[in-house]
Amino acid sequence: MSVIVDYLIIIWGFIMIGLMAIGGFFMFRKFLKRLPKEDGKSIMDWEEYYVNKTKNMWKEEEKELLDELVSPVPELFRDVAKHKIASKVGEVALMKDKTTITQDVLIEGYIIATPKRDHKFLRKKLAQKNIDTKPYEEFFQLSRGDYEQDWKRKHQK
Repeated sequence: MSVIVDYLIIIWGFIMIGLMAIGGFFMFRKFLKRLPKEDGKSIMDWEEYYVNKTKNMWKEEEKELLDELVSPVPELFRDVAKHKIASKVGEVALMKDKTTITQDVLIEGYIIATPKRDHKFLRKKLAQKNIDTKPYEEFFQLSRGDYEQDWKRKHQK
């Protein structure tokens, strides 16, 4: 009986170490996003800035479209994903000197903010809404990593 208990304690120890490592990984990622960059602001500071700056530019239709586009994301992560995408959409809108967030700006910002693996869900949702994806093909061809390098220069028209 004591051998079984010994093995259970060892297995429980490995499970606890594994769970702590997973939690630590996500906490460390959040910590890295809070570190200031060369300009003195962190990634999360810039996200907050763009969301707050463009808060009044969103129309109800675009808010509903964003909610629909983010619906495949698990509910636990949906708010974080929505915030990140909304900040990138706001950044695109400000870069293009828009006064309101349009459907085009929303879709471009969504593509830029999401990794390539999520684009198939976006294409599916846009097809359901009868929105043509042809104008956005150039953005679909690039991955998020390509945008992160120098996306502003590549994106300007």
